[in-house]
Amino acid sequence: MTGGCTANICQRAVSRSLEFSPNSAVNCDFLGFGERETTSGDSVDHLCRSPYASRGIFAFFCRADHNSPRLAQQSSRNLLMRSWKPALFVAYLLLVASPVFAGVNNSLLDISPDGKKLLVANPDNGTVTVVDLTEKKVLREVAVGLKPESVTWIGDSSRAACTLYGDRAVAIFDADTGNVTAKIAAPVEPYGIVCDKAGKKAWVTHEYPGVVSEIDLDAAKVLRQIPAGTHPRGIALAPDGKRLFVAEFYSGILHAIDVGSGQTVDSWIGHSTDNLARHVLLHPTRPKAYLAHIRSMVKRANTAGSIFPQLSICDLKPGPEKRRVSFGMDTFNGVYVTANPWESAISPDGKLLYVIYAGTNDMNLCKVVDDDYQEMDRIGVYRLGKNPRAIRITPDSNLAVVYNTLDFAITIHDAKTMAPVKTLTVCAPPKTPEWVLGKVLFNAAMPPMTNRKWISCSSCHPDGQHDARVWNNPEGIRKTTPFMAMAHTHPLHASADRDELQDFEFTIRSQLMQGGGLVRGPIKRKVGFEKAELEETTSNRSKELDALAIYCNSFEAPLSPHAVAPGKLSVAAERGKAIFFSKEAACATCHPGPFYTDSSLQKPFKLHDVGTGRNDKTERMGTAYDTPTLLGVYRTAPYLHDGTAKTLRDVLTTCNQGDKHGKTSHLASAQVDDLVEFLKSLPYEPTPAETPNSVPFRVKGKASAE
Repeated sequence: MTGGCTANICQRAVSRSLEFSPNSAVNCDFLGFGERETTSGDSVDHLCRSPYASRGIFAFFCRADHNSPRLAQQSSRNLLMRSWKPALFVAYLLLVASPVFAGVNNSLLDISPDGKKLLVANPDNGTVTVVDLTEKKVLREVAVGLKPESVTWIGDSSRAACTLYGDRAVAIFDADTGNVTAKIAAPVEPYGIVCDKAGKKAWVTHEYPGVVSEIDLDAAKVLRQIPAGTHPRGIALAPDGKRLFVAEFYSGILHAIDVGSGQTVDSWIGHSTDNLARHVLLHPTRPKAYLAHIRSMVKRANTAGSIFPQLSICDLKPGPEKRRVSFGMDTFNGVYVTANPWESAISPDGKLLYVIYAGTNDMNLCKVVDDDYQEMDRIGVYRLGKNPRAIRITPDSNLAVVYNTLDFAITIHDAKTMAPVKTLTVCAPPKTPEWVLGKVLFNAAMPPMTNRKWISCSSCHPDGQHDARVWNNPEGIRKTTPFMAMAHTHPLHASADRDELQDFEFTIRSQLMQGGGLVRGPIKRKVGFEKAELEETTSNRSKELDALAIYCNSFEAPLSPHAVAPGKLSVAAERGKAIFFSKEAACATCHPGPFYTDSSLQKPFKLHDVGTGRNDKTERMGTAYDTPTLLGVYRTAPYLHDGTAKTLRDVLTTCNQGDKHGKTSHLASAQVDDLVEFLKSLPYEPTPAETPNSVPFRVKGKASAE
């Protein structure tokens, strides 16, 4: 290669933090300096290796032209165009050219097809607020049930539907009267909902057990359950109504489901580090799907190396050249870092793209570029309110509506400039002021929680749940744990190095968060891996830190869907219960009810060496561990403190050599199955609101997980 190849495409890629998945059919380089190259006329194909490979950004091809960057760009597009089957491509263009309609993707917001009214789902309040967008005023707040996570208009009527994550139901209500007309019992954990244009059917994602339910809205009943991968949340309906696009929460994998057959007909797999994808967005005219999510880099427990905001764009065209591209949004704005991307939106005219960040309270506004490499051109970054979790654009593309959930208000903006037009409070703050303050801090990727902005508590513990990851922490390998019933199961951490939630002041000041902290003044200096937290009283020293404790300690464990009814087990689970509490198996020795743990604040703490951790050469705090609760284990794989057991059966068999945590070697295979059924059924009855081990810093009673 002679002369100075500009490799303009690659230079743009670097400025936009463009990255591709390892299984991409077409790749592109960050810098444009190839390790291997082939030339043809004035063009050169580079095989380049990313300097950011340590962050999971892979080597890839690009075509750069020595004389004409525009020709280079066109040349790269032609590589793809020549391989498409024309008939399939024309068919797809006809598919995506259909008009946009309300309910096309899941969100806490939905705008009516005529653009006159807005629905706002308020998860913490159990309500949906109806807003008149013409007059820009709140009309009414409708009580619907526990934790509405997504809402949609039903066709062009005044009827609407929302998922009730906490009630395991879908509510149908009239937005004009506020009357709830039906509650449809549905599979567990209903999250996203979309509706067809005619208002006849709706489709709902269920995070557990991993299905999409199809609902007849007139008959108010579930017609069928469609397998939809693992922990699906995001959902979008193609404009012709023939395909559903579903995103897995813990992997960001996108699946295409044929509505007619209920079969998964395509999947777009990204990086193994992709995580927390809650939403799917389809472009109105281009064959593209957009997923806002994070990447969890589990080998780096550092604020600038653990969590990264991403926007993945999937090319939906049929054929072998299908690809998925990912943009790193932490460098998209130069040195301005954003965190925890939650949702995205595209103007109905297809020209503008919006991405909101719940951790840093801001958003990107971009111009959509009809180019499979660049995809978007940044217009600017704009400040929003507290914890923005939803955005919608009116059908005329003139207004953008953002739900700032911890302001409990929507803001209406000029969609082209993001100039504020109106702010409307849509619900009252729930629970207590301390709980609200704690949730604000928990979700904030800003000072004083962190000075680097990449990470917040919710980046790994989204709404008190786990992130399905096993981290290489400084003290050793540790899986992320959920917060269910945490108020009753102190001490905290596998090594029991925290006796109060406020001890996470040490985490805030650590290399993981690098924050200034919430306590005024110094705290005990931590030397090595000594349990300095147990020697420092951190409660009652900061109202902010106490508020964070109140929020984190207020998550209760919902009843397991594997229980037949409250207080009632299946026949198999009853047999498993007998084994669990038998003297021979002795499971209940360390896992006694009602929280199925012997974890206690009475000193000395009860730690157990059950043979786990011996193979972890990075373990720094010893191999005796606190007993975890078994509540909710049906959905918290992998298991054990280091995630070595992939299934509950593994816990009882392959990961229990020598019967060191319960005697199970004598059990027949069918008995192991029964024991697993019992474990999956926990909790099958309500847990007590108060025990001698319960901590005072919490909202007492059954607080929602949101």
